[in-house]
Amino acid sequence: MEYNKHINILAETLFKLLSEALCLQPDHLSSMGCNKGCSIVSHYYPPCPEPELTLGLRKHADAGIMALLLQNHVTGLQVLHDDQWFDVHPARGGLVVNIGDLLQILSNDKFKSVKHRVTANRAGPRISVACFFSGHADMLEEPFATIKELISETNPPRYKEFVLKEYIDKVLSSPIDSKPAIDYYKL
Repeated sequence: MEYNKHINILAETLFKLLSEALCLQPDHLSSMGCNKGCSIVSHYYPPCPEPELTLGLRKHADAGIMALLLQNHVTGLQVLHDDQWFDVHPARGGLVVNIGDLLQILSNDKFKSVKHRVTANRAGPRISVACFFSGHADMLEEPFATIKELISETNPPRYKEFVLKEYIDKVLSSPIDSKPAIDYYKL
């Protein structure tokens, strides 16, 4: 419970900074409910004697708004950049902040979600705790689109408006290695 309290305080601060980075009022993303809907998921990857024969978690981008990841000292998280995989080396006491697809849509691509995966490892166990922020439940039935203040004649929307519940249904009903849900909404 204490961890959850502190992770929510951190998320509130991050959403203020992200709002300001978009040249919006500091409370903009939080007032939309982006800082709500925190789900905490723990992962345990035991040591694998033949890691080349398996994968911990396939390539994907986080579908929600933002994820905060705490991981132990065992490597395994990788990010895709220029079609090449790079290890994300754990830093003691550090957190990994992942922008999710929904924040990419809200920001009109000013923030980008990142493809990542988890590889199996001989060392171990690898333990991580992820906090996924997917927004307030009130957002589910509302139209979801790029923030209006970020759209102009020179910067038109890159995504069509949709109902968040439909997007989540698409995410949950699609295999992880299929077409990402965000791609269905690109203009």
